[in-house]
Amino acid sequence: MVFLDAIHCHVRSEGQIVKKAVYIAISIDLDGRKDVLGMWGGENESAKFWASVLNSLKNRGVEDIFIACTDNLTGFDAAIHATFPKTELQNCIIHQLRNSSKYVSYEDLKALLADLKAVYAAVGEQAAWMP
Repeated sequence: MVFLDAIHCHVRSEGQIVKKAVYIAISIDLDGRKDVLGMWGGENESAKFWASVLNSLKNRGVEDIFIACTDNLTGFDAAIHATFPKTELQNCIIHQLRNSSKYVSYEDLKALLADLKAVYAAVGEQAAWMP
């Protein structure tokens, strides 16, 4: 499994503070061992840059990715499948929670997150439907 995400950092560039994207790939192998596969710097997060990152990983010896966990960036799935066509995609739960709560009023946010927590903690679909 490989987690692919970018964080945005403030860095000094040519005497000014600017925002840059730091792309990171973290893997968990079949034995449960975690590895940082790499970190790359870029201007902003884009599927095009991710395609170059994935090609770099393949050129460095990554043969296949069974599951890729991403933030569902537009075009990201196509970039992954262009390099690793058999990869299963999974949306990151943190990003799903953030996106689900984006348009919820502050008064309702606590109840929504409690309900979503129960759904994500359920062992199966039937358990998620139970009150």
